[in-house]
Amino acid sequence: MEPFFVPIGKDGVTTALQKLDRQLQQTGRTSLLSKKHPVSWTGREVPPGNLGLINHGGLPKILTRPGRYPGFPLRNWWAREWCGTQGLSDTAIEFKGLTVVQVSQNQAAVVSDPQNRIFVIKNSGFVAYAIEGTYNVLAIVDQTHLQTAISDHVTGSTLGWTHEVKMRSRVGTGRDQEYVVALFLNIPANNCAILQRGDDLELLPAGQHYITNPNVTLRGLYTLGENQLEMPTKDIFTRDQVPVGLRIYLKWQLIEPLKLTTHGYSTPYDALRDKTQSILTQIVAHLDYSSMVKQRSLGPDNFDDGTDPSSAFLDALRTRAMDEMHEAALEYGIVLKDLAVIDRQFKGEIASTMDKLTTRALQAQVEAANVDRENSNKVKQEEGALAVARIKVQARNTQADSEAYSVIAAAKAQAERTKIEALAQAEAIRLTAEAEAEAIRIKAAADGAVVDQFAREMGMRRVEVSRIQAFGDRTVFVPSDGPGNQMGTAMAMGMAAAMGSDARK
Repeated sequence: MEPFFVPIGKDGVTTALQKLDRQLQQTGRTSLLSKKHPVSWTGREVPPGNLGLINHGGLPKILTRPGRYPGFPLRNWWAREWCGTQGLSDTAIEFKGLTVVQVSQNQAAVVSDPQNRIFVIKNSGFVAYAIEGTYNVLAIVDQTHLQTAISDHVTGSTLGWTHEVKMRSRVGTGRDQEYVVALFLNIPANNCAILQRGDDLELLPAGQHYITNPNVTLRGLYTLGENQLEMPTKDIFTRDQVPVGLRIYLKWQLIEPLKLTTHGYSTPYDALRDKTQSILTQIVAHLDYSSMVKQRSLGPDNFDDGTDPSSAFLDALRTRAMDEMHEAALEYGIVLKDLAVIDRQFKGEIASTMDKLTTRALQAQVEAANVDRENSNKVKQEEGALAVARIKVQARNTQADSEAYSVIAAAKAQAERTKIEALAQAEAIRLTAEAEAEAIRIKAAADGAVVDQFAREMGMRRVEVSRIQAFGDRTVFVPSDGPGNQMGTAMAMGMAAAMGSDARK
């Protein structure tokens, strides 16, 4: 540790200044803290939480106690100059060789000592007095918001942020030049950085870092997540010498950045590009134009359909090429997750002619597809009309069934009503007949109970009167038993004979 350099502890800046003042006095140097005592009624004011600064013949004097400091007696201010105040919580105070630095959690102070050695203060502070040279605060850096963003020039993803701190120095010619003395890094999660010191490489994980050692340099920032990219290739010739340009899709993940940096590549894409071009050249060189026209893409799912006699060979070649590509990527610390050709463009006169023929064939296919679509639409329309008719017929059948059911139900109800009425009428007749019969029996019993002869005779006369009233006074009543029966029969036979004689005339 440098002499007259006191870290700021939990007791704060004032305690650190007192420790520094005792060190100066122990070495026979001028005291740093002023012995003046404040008053309350006049003079220069030092508010609470501030330091008073006095220039005493080119040396610093510090007032730590708040209050007013009068300008008399005159001997107290002889060869002294009032230079104002500074807050105790200020990040940096520089006054006549005295340096006070205290930074917060996200801040970092870059400081050069009297020998121009660079050091960084984080989450703490110090007070120092330089006897020869000065302590210079070069920069106060916000570590969470660095100025320069570093992006992958291939994928465009952000790899991290950096900030360079420079120091201005005067060289022998009298000119001022700036030199980078510190580099701050803010590396997001799932990313890393590679540092180089001589021939050694070191992996720097995600987080906030800084570099002040001139022997350590930053090789690059890398992402450890998955990356994907579409890129065009150089022209490749098919088996029948038709040039074709491909657009490929790459998907990879870097798992060992040290291997990639050891091979001298700045990005995983640079390591994969040449090998991918070589593999696609091998694949396309065994395909002819017609087979490539049938296939819009060359990938694991649709490389061949099994109808080409050479498809098995091509599939085996693709498999071996992918295996070789995977092994080559592992040498660079890369896992190749997908490689496919998503588009192709044929070039040259042959390709132009074949494209015309292919276009005509495609147009014919499109027309045929349109006709099929129209026919399918018509069939669907007819099927829809038939379905509607079926629904209507079903509705009519349902309605007829409902009406028939209503008629049957009404007939059943009417029959049941008639039956009930007939049963009621028969029951009424039966009851009436029973009542009349009972009345007759009662009347007959009453008549039979009569013992007087005159009463009996009168009763028979009343019956005779009732019979004549019922059948008329011209009716002849013939007895049905005894001699009267025979006489009635004879009269009936004579009447019949007379009627037959009249009918023959």
